Amino acid sequence: MTRDEVFERLTEVFREVFDDDSIVLEETTTSKDIEDWDSFEHINLIVAVENEFSIKVPMGKVTTMKDVGEMADIILEESK
Repeated sequence: MTRDEVFERLTEVFREVFDDDSIVLEETTTSKDIEDWDSFEHINLIVAVENEFSIKVPMGKVTTMKDVGEMADIILEESK
C-alpha cells in the first residue's frame, strides 16, 4: 500500500466519522483543523481507522500522534 492510497482511504474515514464531505487531509492536518475533532471523536476516529485498515494501533502511538502524517506513518508501519 502506498502513502497516497493511505491518504485516499483516510480521507474517506475522516469524512465518514466527521460527516463532512469537504474534508481534505494534508500531512500536517491536526485536530485544530477539523471543527468536531475532540477527544471523544478521536477515539471514534481511531476505531474507524483500525477497522478500515485491519490494524490495531498501539495505545502509546494513539496518544502521541501529532498530525495526519504521523497517523499515515503508523498505518503503514502496522500494515506490514
